[in-house]
Amino acid sequence: MQPEIQQRVKQLRQQLQEASYAYYVLDAPIMADEVYDRLYRELQELESDYPELIAAESPTQRVGEKPATQFFSVKHNIPLYSLENAFNLQELAKWQERWQRIAPPLAPPCQGGGQDEISPPLDGIAPPLTPPCQGGEQDGISPPLDGIAPPLTPPCQGGEQDGISPPLSNEENKEITPPLSKGGQGGVSYVCELKIDGSALALTYENGVLVRGATRGDGIAGEDITQNVKTIRSIPLKLNLDNPPPVVEVRGEAFLSLAVFEEINREREKAGEQLFANPRNAAAGTLRQLDSKIVDKRRLDFFAYTLHLDEDNEEKTQGESLELLRRIGFKVNPNRKICSSLDEVREYYEYWDTERRNLPYMTDGVVVKINSVGLQRQLGFTQRFPRWAIALKYPAAEVPTIVEAITVQVGRTGALTPVAELKPVQLAGTTVSRASLHNSDRLSELNLHIGDTVIVRKAGEIIPEVVRVLPELRPENAQLFQMPSCCPECTQPVVREKGEAVTRCINTSCPAILRGSLIHFCSRDALDINGVGEKLVQQMVDSNLVQSAADLFDLTAERLMVLERMGKKLAEKLVSAIARSKNQPYARVLYGLGIHHVGSVNAQLLTERFANVEELAAVSAAGIEGVYGIGPEIAQAVYQWFRVPANQSLIARLQTAGLQLHSEVKSHNLADKNLQVAGKTFVLTGTLPTLKRDEAKDLIVKAGGKVTGSVSAKTDYVVVGEDAGSKLEKAQSLGIELLSEAELLELLET
Repeated sequence: MQPEIQQRVKQLRQQLQEASYAYYVLDAPIMADEVYDRLYRELQELESDYPELIAAESPTQRVGEKPATQFFSVKHNIPLYSLENAFNLQELAKWQERWQRIAPPLAPPCQGGGQDEISPPLDGIAPPLTPPCQGGEQDGISPPLDGIAPPLTPPCQGGEQDGISPPLSNEENKEITPPLSKGGQGGVSYVCELKIDGSALALTYENGVLVRGATRGDGIAGEDITQNVKTIRSIPLKLNLDNPPPVVEVRGEAFLSLAVFEEINREREKAGEQLFANPRNAAAGTLRQLDSKIVDKRRLDFFAYTLHLDEDNEEKTQGESLELLRRIGFKVNPNRKICSSLDEVREYYEYWDTERRNLPYMTDGVVVKINSVGLQRQLGFTQRFPRWAIALKYPAAEVPTIVEAITVQVGRTGALTPVAELKPVQLAGTTVSRASLHNSDRLSELNLHIGDTVIVRKAGEIIPEVVRVLPELRPENAQLFQMPSCCPECTQPVVREKGEAVTRCINTSCPAILRGSLIHFCSRDALDINGVGEKLVQQMVDSNLVQSAADLFDLTAERLMVLERMGKKLAEKLVSAIARSKNQPYARVLYGLGIHHVGSVNAQLLTERFANVEELAAVSAAGIEGVYGIGPEIAQAVYQWFRVPANQSLIARLQTAGLQLHSEVKSHNLADKNLQVAGKTFVLTGTLPTLKRDEAKDLIVKAGGKVTGSVSAKTDYVVVGEDAGSKLEKAQSLGIELLSEAELLELLET
């Protein structure tokens, strides 16, 4: 191999890593998207041509090729404890009293500008530029998020104004632990951080490279979800350290921004899937997806908050640790503050209890930590919590109201959802008159009666939910609600599959299912038929003008004019809009069909792989799963959809109507596909007798298989040529089936 190729790969990784850090961590892009994409593709091509250059820290390795079959338990090197909760300021004060009783004697507080001892920086990392306060006090506030000003600390006793220290020279850039004022123990300060409402992760780096990401689990052991963790762009695959310690442990919170959460729920609603109740549940569910491609699409974010190093390298304070985390490549929440007393903690807490509604993510409290890492070590842990930290939770906004009725909605997938119709009440700045009750199990759990007084809150500050019933206020004649045994829309019997909480109508002619399907089919991301909305769909279904999506293309202006307030001009306009929709591309039509789990992104992936709907309808579930980005659940849903006679009839009618059910990509011959190849993972090693590596790869891909550059337990076949190296040895050790070129060609022909 030419040295310049190795150098180019190294250069590309460095450029992409720096661009990702600037974009995802600093929120200050340094590279245009098209430039990043071009460099990324170049790196992909080089690693494909020279798979021996693939490294775990490469940006191309963030998303796995094949879904996992299960997650395995892994023991944490350092226990990942949860935090004790305080629900008011009195409980916070009691926590301080407890740790003070068992704390060892502390050194006298800083007197007018003295400095704490600072640990030497790690190799390759400059010391933090945290200016000390000349009078012994420190602001401790990192730059706030745009548009949100954090509270200022009281003015410094040494003469600074507004709690902000003046800039200092590099010789003065050491952090000071301020004295504790009011109710504290001299020399002790607290670090206050926002408690992000997400899922805790434990990250392990060996020699600076990410080797493991795990969930909290029970605190002693969690699940190994490394491949999913790698998809989070704000988690570096390689630390920004010239000489990293052998092992670095980082803890933090994976979360979804509110904007991304709402976008995910819109996509799920369009796809007929159950909505996530709140960003925390969505983040937790996303991290446990077996298919890392799904995780990648959901754009999780991450804030780091704990750094574990060996004692020789460990920072002296939590504030220093957070700064070091930022400098080695992590995203650290900027809305933190060093407080010298519980009074300052209270000010910080009360400020963010109000301002948190302006944040782009959910926070459910404030984490208060003793700043001194040495004191943290001395205080240690109880059986469940660290003694040196506590979570001060925000009060949840809850209000009582009365359930006036319970209605049942039928979605486009047939799911029956009970909804509490409430006496209107103000909650978190909005009027709430309805709250989803989710399913039968939740109804049984609540033992809900019509007329009950209930406590309502906004789940995750967004979705109204019934928290509990107040049975002592129940009227004597209150009636227990039972889920209907027949669909409220079509009166046909409903079913509840074993193991499912959802009751469904399975009548494909159900008006509610039809209405939902038509609205989805005509929506902006599907056929985008202008003028066809919920009200018009309701009219067309009620008047029997339309009984399937295909009926739209048989409509004439004369037929539409029978509808209320439908004049000739508007009718002609609608017919023209429907006719124009025939030119929408194949991917939009496929998305518009409303196949379970198939959103616009998955529809695009499928149409890029299968050039026409006949190919897609004929392929096996395994063949569908072989498409990059498509997991087993999605593949099974697509496969089963095309097995339903009514859906087959719909496709035939849409083809007759002239819709685009094919793409411009080269069609693959279905005869070349077989279950022995479709969806299977191949690795090529050595020099083949007659085929070049790219030729062999193309043959496998056209037959529905995948080719990767490294051997793992997920590899199905290794194709072996002359001078095969370590890949052959690894395949033999794992018991993976080996193929010669002749055997590969024979397999492709079967």
